[in-house]
Amino acid sequence: MKTYVAKPAEIDKRWILIDAEGLVVGRLAALVATRLRGKHKAAFTPHVDCGDNVIVVNADKVVFTGRKRNDKTYYWHTGYPGGIRHRKAHELLDGRFPERVVEKAVERMLPRGPLGRQQFKNLRVYAGSDHPHAAQQPEQLDIAALNTKNSRDN
Repeated sequence: MKTYVAKPAEIDKRWILIDAEGLVVGRLAALVATRLRGKHKAAFTPHVDCGDNVIVVNADKVVFTGRKRNDKTYYWHTGYPGGIRHRKAHELLDGRFPERVVEKAVERMLPRGPLGRQQFKNLRVYAGSDHPHAAQQPEQLDIAALNTKNSRDN
């Protein structure tokens, strides 16, 4: 029996819409990263971008468990000596670009390298409930219904 290897032309890419309101960030990011990589498909091939296109709306309404909203710190470096910078999760969520919390969580769950960067481009995150991808007719995916731990009723 031969091993099946998917070719880029044979891959069926779908559009998935996820409403992130009340969802736990880490659990949401894990499911989104799985969809972006294509690991939910039987024809998964590790070196081919066989994942779906994912649209996440209401990213500003995601929740953290425990005290992570106040304690979790995001670090980055400016590239200059002594240029380490940081910001807390609540500052990002209450700030100008709250969708970056979801983007960073998903980005850090994808593999590093050219393929991971290509798969990350298939993610669209919006802070509000509106998105410009109605023409793609995305399928709604209810992550809260998959497991009771995926959402919080705070």
